Amino acid sequence: MSTIRPFRCIRPAGDLASSIAALPYDVYNSDEARKIVQANPMSFLKIDRAETLLPEGTDIYSPEVYKTARCTLDSMIKDKSFIQDNSDCYYIYALTMNGRTQTGLVGCASIDDYVNGIILKHENTLAAKEEDRIRHVDACSAQTGPIFLAYRPCQPLREIINKIKCSPELYDFTSDDGVRHQVWKIDGRKDIDNISRLFADISHLYIADGHHRAASAVKVGLMRRAADPGYSGHEEYNYFLSVLFPSDELCIYDYNRVIIDRNGCTFESFLDKIKSGFNIRKMGTEPYSPKCKGEFGLYFHDEWYQLTASPELYADDPVSRLDVSVLQEYILAPVFGIRDPKTDPRIRFIGGIRGLKALEQAADDSDGIAFSMYPTSMDELLSVADAGMLMPPKSTWFEPKLRSGLFIHRF
Repeated sequence: MSTIRPFRCIRPAGDLASSIAALPYDVYNSDEARKIVQANPMSFLKIDRAETLLPEGTDIYSPEVYKTARCTLDSMIKDKSFIQDNSDCYYIYALTMNGRTQTGLVGCASIDDYVNGIILKHENTLAAKEEDRIRHVDACSAQTGPIFLAYRPCQPLREIINKIKCSPELYDFTSDDGVRHQVWKIDGRKDIDNISRLFADISHLYIADGHHRAASAVKVGLMRRAADPGYSGHEEYNYFLSVLFPSDELCIYDYNRVIIDRNGCTFESFLDKIKSGFNIRKMGTEPYSPKCKGEFGLYFHDEWYQLTASPELYADDPVSRLDVSVLQEYILAPVFGIRDPKTDPRIRFIGGIRGLKALEQAADDSDGIAFSMYPTSMDELLSVADAGMLMPPKSTWFEPKLRSGLFIHRF
């Protein structure tokens, strides 16, 4: 049983939505975020990355940064750049990229569902990244970046959402990267009650993207509980901002790898070490994108190769069946000595949205070896999460990215 509930959203005044909406805070480094805020002073990055409003060189984790985020949010509410709806509502958020649309429901998920395993994850989090968002959420008393959740398709939910999409939008704009963003409000009591009831019949929700944001929101909620012994469980801090999508509408892109230290191997000796487990075929100079599960692209010094893994390398459990696990288990660890790809500085990850030319460039710049991956599927993600297991780091890259600043949940 999943608990999803409506909320009184703080959101941009209608004509400001396109200027305020910003990609997630962790897409950019501090210098990139600063340039964006300088070019667009309304960008929500000035709240999500508030060091952009402070002198260059400011410690991005200093108390002043979080205080500035809170003050900026308060100021934008006061000057009516942000408005708040008068009642608890759900919202629909549709993103269209390259002709494909995914449509999510915006509401609040329960921290108890996260703690009790109703909301399932597929990757671990890093304490340092959690701590930053814990301090940000706590200082703002708000969740400013939505958690990207998935659920198995539910036709009655789809019918309600499709009906609402026939009404006028709150927002409809296309961002600089060509993604169209549309938002509708659901304020009819019957629709709200039916949506909540239908989610109550869904056994599990899945974190697609935003594991650190989710963990941070939950920990702030638990902190607020600890400071409020008489809490009822209905307080807003018991819930966190989410956008929930049916899994069949989502697209996972490849998440490619570059090895910048060959661990003393020549390229020829590397090929010799892996030939017992992989069929190796030279493909030429054109970038090679794997065509199916079990295939990998390999790039070194202007040449591409196709690697086809032996079926014997794939074990039975959901994690061992992943291509990213096979690469880790039979190449990265034994050949290059990369045991922990989350922390090892010799491996870099390149999102497939950047293209294989960017992967080539990253390999050439480091005299490294690059691997292009066949994308992990949504079915694989759901199977891993259902089994209570975790994927290797950087197994999934979701596009398009949800924008921050369109929906704020304050508590």
